[in-house]
Amino acid sequence: MKRLRVSITAHGREGDIHPMYGVLTRAPFVERATALQWNFTGDALGILHYVEGDADAFAAAADDVDAVVGYDIEPVDDGAFYVYVRDATTASLAELFGPVSRGGLVVVPPIVYGADGTVTLTVFGPDEELQAAMGEVPDPIEVTVEAVGSLATSRVAPTARLTDRQREAVEAGLDLGYYDVPRTADHEAVADALGCAPSTAAEHLRKAESKLLRAVLGGE
Repeated sequence: MKRLRVSITAHGREGDIHPMYGVLTRAPFVERATALQWNFTGDALGILHYVEGDADAFAAAADDVDAVVGYDIEPVDDGAFYVYVRDATTASLAELFGPVSRGGLVVVPPIVYGADGTVTLTVFGPDEELQAAMGEVPDPIEVTVEAVGSLATSRVAPTARLTDRQREAVEAGLDLGYYDVPRTADHEAVADALGCAPSTAAEHLRKAESKLLRAVLGGE
């Protein structure tokens, strides 16, 4: 068993993989997007995303994409939201997901969309199946292997369990002194750094701390 950390880049016009690909990677109203969970059935793809950006502009863009079967947005704060998008499968999308769905490969979330048009993900599986899958990627898509490792040395980092906003809250807390002893900043200072309400910052911190502790102590 091997672990591959790969970056995927679509060449050509937006939508070579799927019309929503361009929205998530290149739209000016999306600052950062991460796919948290998904389900590919062959004729449809449902993905839960965490997005930092303008929810209204995202909804308007999704409404204009014929391949979007439906979506549901749940705001987190003024600058972030969760969105579940159900997409009809395009030919390129089927070619990309086909090797994973047919074989014994496992894609481990999160999948991170980059502002430069790249998508970064981790894949586990038998060596021969990983090699075959890389060879079946369609022409408009370029795959770059960022790292290769074994299953025994591939423990998922506890921070991988955090949403982008939770990670930012913890990082802000560390920078500001929220975790210093004695504490030199409170959750209101973290809220100012994140540009959100103090109650929202406190919620991000609590959820992040819970996930990190459970990951480190083996609770999940």
